[in-house]
Amino acid sequence: MGVELFGVSVYVVNPALTFGLLGVLALLVLGTIAAFVLPVVQPGKWTDLGPRMRSWWIIAILVGGALLLGWQATAILFALISFLALKEFLTLAPTRKEDRLIVLLAYISVFVNYGLIFADYLFEDSYQVYLVFIPVYGFLIAAAAMAWIGRTDGYLATVGIVHWGTIVCVYNIGYIAFLMRTPDAEAPAGAAGLVFFLLFITQLNDVAQYCWGKAFGRTKITPKVSPNKTWEGAIGGWLTTALAFYFLAPYFTPLSPLHAAIMGVVVPIAGFFGDITMSAIKRDLGVKDTSRLIPGHGGVLDRLDSLTFAAPIYFHLLAYFAIERF
Repeated sequence: MGVELFGVSVYVVNPALTFGLLGVLALLVLGTIAAFVLPVVQPGKWTDLGPRMRSWWIIAILVGGALLLGWQATAILFALISFLALKEFLTLAPTRKEDRLIVLLAYISVFVNYGLIFADYLFEDSYQVYLVFIPVYGFLIAAAAMAWIGRTDGYLATVGIVHWGTIVCVYNIGYIAFLMRTPDAEAPAGAAGLVFFLLFITQLNDVAQYCWGKAFGRTKITPKVSPNKTWEGAIGGWLTTALAFYFLAPYFTPLSPLHAAIMGVVVPIAGFFGDITMSAIKRDLGVKDTSRLIPGHGGVLDRLDSLTFAAPIYFHLLAYFAIERF
């Protein structure tokens, strides 16, 4: 539940959320131990695990701290994350100097999108505005701006690329922060528990696929898009995540067993397709990672790829099944 401390909403940690955070801490400790042991047991196979684990510690501290501080801190953190992801995308995307106006509008969309999370005082229901602003009005503004300045050369490609970037990097990721506006009474572990559960499940899916694939992967699932992905890794990760979702959902969400089962099946699949979709884009652009900002992971967008699909689906299914606020 949230309390006001010096004018800032701070969360009194729910027992389930405390357990979840301690569970993440335990996993980080085990992963760190594995990062020392596995490269010795299987030389050359786990060399990237050490940098991955060091980055995981930093990510966990930043996100966990924001969740404990409340919805304002979480919104600010994810606004920064969206900005960095959009910057990576637009740096890689084939835009030109002449497209500076539409690129500027894309960056402005970060402030508007996350500003709507704070805008309950301006709108009767800012969520309704959030739903349509970037998908509809952001698109109309970008398209009109390109036409207004007379940029007809590559018009469709530029408008499409920039709008795709704002949807994936800003709008879809913004749902994570907006979920923090859920009244604490509507979820067993409060709004922070809902966000924690989304992040935990999505990242568990990535890690489980990675581990199952490393240990048992043989059959390529998308060789032209992501050659390291295997059926064994994808199915093992999906089953692991679906079971974890179903059994942990009562502690973090207000879902019924049936709805928890549905979301346990759907959310990991959404995460998988977010992952391979970003892989397809990187293949198209001829890069392996979107940047080198996060050691062992690549760029911010590389770490967010699963969430770009999983976050809006998790949010909307929760809203449909259980959350009255939305």
